[in-house]
Amino acid sequence: MTKRKMRAEVADGRSPHAQAERDTPRRVALRSIGVLASAFLLASCATETSKLPASAPLPPAAPRVTGVERAADREHQRLVASLGGSYRWPAAEARLKTIVAKLVAATDTPTEGYRVTLLNSPTVNAFALPTGNIYVTRGLLALANDDSELAGVLAHEIAHVTAKHASARAELAEKSALVSRVVSEVLNNPADSETVTNQSQRTIAGFSRGQELEADRIGIRTMARAGYDPYGSSRFLASLGRNSAGRQPQASNFLATHPSTPERISQALATARSIAAPGLGERNRAEYLAAIDGIAYGDDPADGVVRGRAFIHPRLGITFVAPEGYSIDNTAQAVLGVSRNGESAFRLDAVEAGGIDSLEDFLRSGWIEKVDPASIQPLTVNGLPAATATAASNDWRFHLAVVRVGNSIYRLVLASRDRDNASGPAFAETLNSLRRLSDSEIHAVRPLRLALVKAGPGDTPDMLAARMAIANARVERFRILNGLDPSTPLATGESYKVVVE
Repeated sequence: MTKRKMRAEVADGRSPHAQAERDTPRRVALRSIGVLASAFLLASCATETSKLPASAPLPPAAPRVTGVERAADREHQRLVASLGGSYRWPAAEARLKTIVAKLVAATDTPTEGYRVTLLNSPTVNAFALPTGNIYVTRGLLALANDDSELAGVLAHEIAHVTAKHASARAELAEKSALVSRVVSEVLNNPADSETVTNQSQRTIAGFSRGQELEADRIGIRTMARAGYDPYGSSRFLASLGRNSAGRQPQASNFLATHPSTPERISQALATARSIAAPGLGERNRAEYLAAIDGIAYGDDPADGVVRGRAFIHPRLGITFVAPEGYSIDNTAQAVLGVSRNGESAFRLDAVEAGGIDSLEDFLRSGWIEKVDPASIQPLTVNGLPAATATAASNDWRFHLAVVRVGNSIYRLVLASRDRDNASGPAFAETLNSLRRLSDSEIHAVRPLRLALVKAGPGDTPDMLAARMAIANARVERFRILNGLDPSTPLATGESYKVVVE
């Protein structure tokens, strides 16, 4: 289900200090079951004006905005829109700007200008463009625990810009493409061209991996010069590793551009030790936590929320429940679910009904290839018109359903490798749970947010985690959010993050 399709204005009950900028609906197309199977299997950085006094002379003409600047601004707007829109939280934004300013002053190019944008995304991510635009998600702010951890991330992204990594990668890719084209077209040797292409991809991947490690080294030295604890980078990387653990693993990819987290942690620790002993440099934990107190956590209700096995979209007024044993991920393109063994997955998205009159004809239209015509059946799901079908390709079997809700058609696809149709009941269970929400259910949905609680004498992680408004793995999530190892006790009087409604 596309967040663009489902995105609404700020949800009722949300803090007035936080506002996400929305983009327009956009259709998501699924063109073949091969592409769909691959998608299941591969589940992966303002200018202020001031008023002039009445007696002041007229200012000079404003500088002309160049085509390059316009293109850069369009790219910025496109990126922000595609990644959930910007997120307004003044205290956190001020913290970001302050840290960036201190870091830039400590680089070899202290006069360079940078603009940092906070993104309305629950994922943990940050990246930078060669233009000096740095992007940080609110999910990353929720995972960090002090200024030095955030400084480590920002310094890493600034290092990519100062070291001109993006332009170097682009130049290498351009040269590799040219060599491959010469071998294929000029020398008329497609076989050797494929070999050259594969070698080039490995070279670019290795080059990128080296850049990531170099950015870590440069970033840690920069943050130390700026006065931050250089061990903050390794602490955040450790939290990042724990946060990633337990999720559906991606297929092993030799061409992955990022080094493994253990490799980065090891190097980050070695670099920090070469600079200073532990305990030196600013961390500002209390100030940082105060800046993110109350920030939104997890999915924005305007984009739909996951509560246990249920997906709930109060704005559109629909909900469904995933099969037992499936995890749910509300992505920018669709709602995805994956079974524990990775042998089965589902996808739910929506398209505008437009001039579609027959749901059965929609299933025949080529939306999914190799649909068995004899399997197409009309039916009603919780009072909603629907149709189902099956398709198959290689080792994959697909259960398909389309359901009309108002002016939208919801498309449910469950893909599995089973040959005895064991996934049939799971598909039926999910389809039959799709329904409209009642008014009381819609009003009951509240956004999740971070809150701070102080540990009292005798408090344990289990006791504070019991306050968490999440259904699964509360203690594990509490420890991850607060950067705590399983053996780390709470410090009396210290503030810790919990997730509340």
